[in-house]
Amino acid sequence: MCGRFALILPPEAVRAFFQYAEQPNFPSRANISPTQPVGIVRMDAPAGGPRGRHFALMRWGFLPGFVKDPKDFPLVINARSETVSTKPSFRAATIRRRCIFVADAYYEWQRSGGPKVKGAPPPRPFLFRRADGMPMALAGLWETWTGPNGEEVDTACILTCAANGPVSAIHDRMPVILEPETFDLWLDCSDHETAPAAQALMRTAGDDVLEFFEIGPAINKSSNEGVELQTPVRAAGGSLF
Repeated sequence: MCGRFALILPPEAVRAFFQYAEQPNFPSRANISPTQPVGIVRMDAPAGGPRGRHFALMRWGFLPGFVKDPKDFPLVINARSETVSTKPSFRAATIRRRCIFVADAYYEWQRSGGPKVKGAPPPRPFLFRRADGMPMALAGLWETWTGPNGEEVDTACILTCAANGPVSAIHDRMPVILEPETFDLWLDCSDHETAPAAQALMRTAGDDVLEFFEIGPAINKSSNEGVELQTPVRAAGGSLF
């Protein structure tokens, strides 16, 4: 799964990579947590404007349209890419509301000795980022939830897949990471006949796409957001050994 991620690159560099129309001046955030507002890119045609990529803020925590009370629905920050096209919660969004989470790193925790047991050492946090230093495009789905009083909340979740070889040393799942040449296919939901081709992009990244390293336990506290959280405990690299 992906329970925390980061975006610390300058807004100008992020905009150049994702090529969206807006010019948001968002702050550096090294510890983005569930339920917080997150930046996503979607394909849209605003009133009077051309269809293209657009930046938006959404709540990280997907709410299907059929939910009556969010308090009675589990927090959905991730969805398994293998099953989203058949599950009622995600089926429509998989066809009509695909998006990209804007990030430059994500975090995962390695547990020692399997499930947490009494006396086991605490999970060790690791930072994952692109080996080429570019921003990270995490495939996602979005949905606008409408409350009983007509209030609307834009919500989104990250899609996950099986981990590649190096990542599997830490966790058996990883986010679906998109490459720039696939952005338009993934985001364009105007032609539903392209949905199968877009869904084929929900695959595991190659073994050479990411690098990772262990970081300190300060990342465990969601209120900590400084870039010092990303200081390596050991040298960066794609291997622990």
